[in-house]
Amino acid sequence: MVVFACAECGAVVTARVARVALPDHSGQKYGHALLPGLLEPGTYVVDPGDGRPWTPLEPEPEEHGVRLQTFVISGSPNRIGIAPGDVRGTVFIPERLGGCCCGWDGQYGPNLACAGCGRPVATRVDDCGFWQVVWLEPDAVRPVAVDGPVQRVMDWLELPSTPPVDPLGFWSPRWEAAVAVALAHLLAVSGGKRVSVPEGPVAEAFRRAIDVLLPPGPPERHLVLAGPGLPAAITDIALVPRHPQTGEVWPRDAEAVVPLAADVWTYLACNDDRRLVPAAYGMPAGVRRDDPPPLLPRRLFRPDGRVFLRALERLATVRQPWLRRIQDRVQDRPYLDPFV
Repeated sequence: MVVFACAECGAVVTARVARVALPDHSGQKYGHALLPGLLEPGTYVVDPGDGRPWTPLEPEPEEHGVRLQTFVISGSPNRIGIAPGDVRGTVFIPERLGGCCCGWDGQYGPNLACAGCGRPVATRVDDCGFWQVVWLEPDAVRPVAVDGPVQRVMDWLELPSTPPVDPLGFWSPRWEAAVAVALAHLLAVSGGKRVSVPEGPVAEAFRRAIDVLLPPGPPERHLVLAGPGLPAAITDIALVPRHPQTGEVWPRDAEAVVPLAADVWTYLACNDDRRLVPAAYGMPAGVRRDDPPPLLPRRLFRPDGRVFLRALERLATVRQPWLRRIQDRVQDRPYLDPFV
């Protein structure tokens, strides 16, 4: 367990927290509703970022006597994310809180300062469409080890599960982000060859994107769901869980491995959404209501295009010409299939 302290005066600015893996939906922009917290209380993550610091663009020309200023939202590498409720000893910086809708999106840089010395130390993000989080600036804070309970690491058989559809009938944004990241890894290991996927939920999540992004023809590679509790004989590409706390990928002796967020993988591996056919002459209405059918989404599944591009950019294999062409195509037309 650690707390983070101001690098300037040493004042503690967080509660005790333990490190977990960075979620796939970190940095995701989704819709216009208020989203919940990115992290569980008592945890923190480190985002390697893309290496580009937050920086303002050049001022635009004056129009009607008004000079407009546009900013780039891009955090410095290795920012530390914590739950908003784990912040301690900070105050808002008023001049960096404007220009938002239902909260703050951090577009003006760090908006929280140390209450002891006034140094900007963090950025709170809680505007509509953003997962709520506080990002500590790595050069403004330092970790301090403290006594506390040792974090219990979940066993692989205890992995959480997130349903693909929310109560309103929309696809879960966590699923859209997780599949987007896994899709980037799948393309990278495919070598540009056609990939087959197993029927059922895996096909619903991946096949449409594969049909659009990879060349047509008979499949030359084969994606198979693998992991705890599933058969071990995998020879080609294994779709395996990534541990939500440690970030460890399920060990598999396959030719290639594609990691998928554990809560999405668990649902794919352990849930059967096929509707049961009633017995002859039907079933009593009251009995059928005891076990309602799974919710059906309102549209075809689509991965998150922006999350996909960000994941692809972080892979060294994106330098290969065929994969770079896919990246350029999605960047040029991000709202065409499979990202519409």
